[in-house]
Order: sequence, then structure tokens, then C-alpha cells
Amino acid sequence: MLGEPQDVYRSSHVREGQQVRPSLQVVILALGICIFGAAATTPSGVSIATQAFSRGDFASAFKWYREAARQGDVEAHTQLGLLYEKGSGVPQDDREAARWYRLAADKGSAIAQNYLGLMYDDGVGVQQDAKEAANWYRLSADQGYSAAQINLGVALMNGFGLQQDKAEAVRWYLRAAKQNDGNGQYNLALAYARGYGVPQDYKEALKWYRLAAQNGHASAQNNLGTLYTTGRGVATNRIVAYAFFHLSATNDPTRDNKAAANRNGLAATMSEQAIASAQILSRELGKPGNLLKALDAFLFQRALEEPDPRQNGN
Repeated sequence: MLGEPQDVYRSSHVREGQQVRPSLQVVILALGICIFGAAATTPSGVSIATQAFSRGDFASAFKWYREAARQGDVEAHTQLGLLYEKGSGVPQDDREAARWYRLAADKGSAIAQNYLGLMYDDGVGVQQDAKEAANWYRLSADQGYSAAQINLGVALMNGFGLQQDKAEAVRWYLRAAKQNDGNGQYNLALAYARGYGVPQDYKEALKWYRLAAQNGHASAQNNLGTLYTTGRGVATNRIVAYAFFHLSATNDPTRDNKAAANRNGLAATMSEQAIASAQILSRELGKPGNLLKALDAFLFQRALEEPDPRQNGN
């Protein structure tokens, strides 16, 4: 039976929606870009460290971040926390990671505040404390950091560490979604699809799933396949549904993703010609930045060929 995938959670708590922990490389390189812009002439210790990290020289990166931290650089404190947490260039040490995150968080680093919140959420390097986690998420979210906005939304949606408020959770998801954050777009779509904090609205869910799918979100791609299979918020179209299931399964082949099973179940109801068309469409959807353009072009062409939308994909 086709259906939306179960939510993928980053911690052991049962939650509605996905929490977000940006990857080490993404965070470090993003900070490095800001740093380079501020110091275009004489490279700082942080910029040298960021260059070393991008080369995979983690030991040198640690050395230079440590030097910058001694000089009071806030972002260097954050980076040291990341390196200790991942064990990159230094022995892995969650407590030391939490110590560095707190130093940076106390000085206002939104990234460090979010990471410290995650550590309190999971009880990693610190005593687990959902209320403390939510407090740090909020400080970061108030600065506009989209990952923290999502994590605060997840806490509000589930009532972890603060009073449950699904409507407020949706508002935080929306703030992240408007920053083109695929996880925020996915969580917002999920809220509309399930009627959590907002009236159930599959058309609005479709809108946000589309944007999340464009950003490479495999669960959003699978859920789009489900909508096109069931006709919720959009006319049914098995070719499009198959294409999204196939794309999702390709992007996330793990067992948690139901896309492969959904694709294979749907294939049993389709002709070989329809499956071939769906595979072609899936390849077009998978081209970088091409998903919405390819989808809309396909649907437009199908509408010309089959004016009655109830015939689509049959």
C-alpha cells in the first residue's frame, strides 16, 4: 500500500518533523566564505584554517582554529567544537565539543547555539535537557538561522522542553522555508498534509513539497509521488508518481525510505511504455536545478495530449 514515509528523526525522541544538523564541511566552508570576504588582504588564522580544512588537512585546520580562538575569534570557537565533535584533526571528544560550542554560543554565534541545543537534546557531551535545548534553539532561531528555526519548530510541534504549540511550530517552519531551506519546506509541507498547526490542505502541501524536492529532499520527492498516486491536491498521474519514487529511491537508497517499494508497487499497474516514459522523466527531474522546469513541461505537454486530467498517467 502506497503512503508517505515515516518521518526521519535525528535523535531518539519520537518527533513530528525532521531536525537539522548541518554537515561539518558545509558549516566550516560557509563560515570561511564570510571570513574571506572580511579579510581579503591578509589571511587570518581562521581563513588559513578553513583553507586547510577544505584540503582535508584537519590537523593544520585544528592548529589554526586553536590559534584564532586564543585571540578571541568567536567562529574559531565554533569550529573547534565541530572538529572535536567529529574527531577531525583531534581525538573525538563530545564534552570538549560542548565546551567550545558554549564559549561561542555565549558570545552570540547562531551556529554554535544551534549545535549546543542539539547536544542538550541528545544528551551528548552534556546532561540531556530538552528545556535547555529549546532555549538555545530559540536564541539561534531569533538570529535567523534556518536550521535552528526548524529545530525549534520540531520542539514546539512535539512539546519537548516547552509547551506544545503546533501553530507556532508551523510559523517557524515557514521562516526557514522562506530562506529556501529544503528541510523547512519539507516540514511545512508535512504539517499541511497532516493538518498539524494548520488546516489540512494538500494543495499547499504540494506547493512546499515541490520546493523541497527541487532542493534535493528525498522524502519530499517520495511524498510528491504519493500525492500524484492518490490524487491528493493534484490530478493523479502514475508516470509522474513513478518518476518521483524512482528519483527519491536513487537519492536515498536506505531502508527507511519507502520510495523503492512505492515505485515497484506502482510499476505493477503500469505498461512497459509508461514505465519507460517515467524513467526518462525521472532522469530529467534529477538534473541539477531542473526538477520544477522538467515537471511543469511534462505536465503541460500531457495536458495538450490528454485534455481530461483524469486520463493522465493511465
